[in-house]
Amino acid sequence: MNILQDLENRGLINQVTDRDGLQKHLENNQVTLYCGFDPTADSLHIGHLVPLTMLRRFQRAGHKPIALVGGGTGMIGDPSGRSSERSLNTEEVVFGFTESIQNQIAKIVDMDDKSNDNQVISRNNHDWLGNMTIIDFLRGAGKHFGINYMLSKDSVSARLAQGITFTEFSYMILQSLDFLRLYEEENCTLQIGGSDQWGNITAGLELIRRSRENQGETAEVYGLTVPLITTADGVKFGKTAGNAIWLDPEKTSPYEFYQFWINVDDRDVIRFIKYFTFLTDKEIAELEKEVESQPEKRVAQRRLAEEMTKSIHDEAALVQAQRISEALFSGDIKQLNVAEVEQAFKDVPNHDVLKEPVGLIDLLVNASISSSKRQAREDVKNGAIYINGDRVQELDYTVDEPDRLGDAFTVIRRGKKKYFLIRFQ
Repeated sequence: MNILQDLENRGLINQVTDRDGLQKHLENNQVTLYCGFDPTADSLHIGHLVPLTMLRRFQRAGHKPIALVGGGTGMIGDPSGRSSERSLNTEEVVFGFTESIQNQIAKIVDMDDKSNDNQVISRNNHDWLGNMTIIDFLRGAGKHFGINYMLSKDSVSARLAQGITFTEFSYMILQSLDFLRLYEEENCTLQIGGSDQWGNITAGLELIRRSRENQGETAEVYGLTVPLITTADGVKFGKTAGNAIWLDPEKTSPYEFYQFWINVDDRDVIRFIKYFTFLTDKEIAELEKEVESQPEKRVAQRRLAEEMTKSIHDEAALVQAQRISEALFSGDIKQLNVAEVEQAFKDVPNHDVLKEPVGLIDLLVNASISSSKRQAREDVKNGAIYINGDRVQELDYTVDEPDRLGDAFTVIRRGKKKYFLIRFQ
């Protein structure tokens, strides 16, 4: 199966500038392509996974991908998909974000594998945009863009009512210069991106063609976008309780990452497997049958969570996430080590105490687990209190050294799902 057919089967093509022309181009050449990632934070999130995975798909098909980090365009801000002006970060912040994202991409797409002649390479557009003068910008690129042409782009027209500054208005020209530079230096003939990048991508094609025409040449270049990913409920993919799911394990732990995929809706799971994994059509069809016949077993969700956690983190992170999940399901908290306890109970209420014996009733009240000593006694007598997974019903119970996991934590559960973390100083 050719790469475009595979992408279409997986639902990964939103728009393409010339489907038949690109098909022939890919069949007859080892094509260099690129996708850009602007450093708007110190980590990518799972919304970036489709374009990242696309680079790997093209690499597996024998083509040469470039991951372009926008150290230059990140200083400006892309108006695409936004209803208001971005706040400009300082140069120091953008450079820091750029370095973090370059390191992250290098790990995810394995840039260290020197055995491939088509390994993913990284570029930073600050290398050419950072030293460009305003005269160079206006003469070299600005003359190729008509104002009416720019106003017709969705990224601009959607903002005219609210207002758009010349800074963001110029963004598409800067991104077009990226495509031109990579075309000239790397023979890059294909740009891919999210559906909101269609206007910027086609502007880049226009700049390359016009600049080549001025030199009496023609250019064979293409653009392709992937669809906006939403859940079955119409929610933008990658958001949970208003927070992004980050690829940085310090921002979203591997356990949280694993749980995100485990909790994918039955209506979405097969679609997401097609988008984000490299499972074969046969494997996907078998998982689809599982969803239809035994949805309660969540076989497809577990496979999706395994594939994604291994891909973005590693095998060890997957095993750890599975250990935490199993411990919480079974209630056997004592099997977890300190690092796993921190991951599992990262967001639960916590309370600091000294490393000395403390009465359970006092601890329940002081840690705001129970509202009063009377309530605490009732909770204990009724069997609602668990220490590290074990039910405790003795009113005179003392929490001491044997209850400390790794001499650092005690996990208290009230009822079925309310967890609290006691930290020992």
